Amino acid sequence: MPDRIQIVLDADVIIHFSLGGYLHLLPKVIPDCSFVVLSVVRNELRPETRKVLDNHINFLKNISLIEYNPIGEERREFARLISVSGLCLGRGESACMAYARFHHNVVGSSNLKDIKDYCSEHGVAYLTTCDFLYYAFKRGLMTKEEIDTFVQKVRSAGSILPDMDIDSYYCSVF
Repeated sequence: MPDRIQIVLDADVIIHFSLGGYLHLLPKVIPDCSFVVLSVVRNELRPETRKVLDNHINFLKNISLIEYNPIGEERREFARLISVSGLCLGRGESACMAYARFHHNVVGSSNLKDIKDYCSEHGVAYLTTCDFLYYAFKRGLMTKEEIDTFVQKVRSAGSILPDMDIDSYYCSVF
């Protein structure tokens, strides 16, 4: 197990923070954790988002890339997750959940319909884009106005984010 808890980012959170112009801020939101992206998730990203992410991995070094090659029980679980009919899970979500479960880490994903039940069943903590925004606000890294602008930018680019009032939002993971 790593020295620090890892937050395993799924594509949607990376896309949201890239579109919103705050990917650089994400690792500062929860500074006691390290932020990682599995290779299978990186490969799902569009080239423009992948380029932004790669800058963080290669130059800023505030997000790490993990080559995802599961073994043993984790490999079986990953294969099960991507093959279960009816779940419609992508390889990225499946990899994030299996990795977080078997390495005792946290999933960073807003695909609640895909991850919530699995994470609850297996005791895997998860954080959504809104949770990250909450902690950015509580730690004085973003203002209410910046969060409102972030949400509008992400939505206008075609991504889905729920309505949120940051003053009344609450996250209890950290």
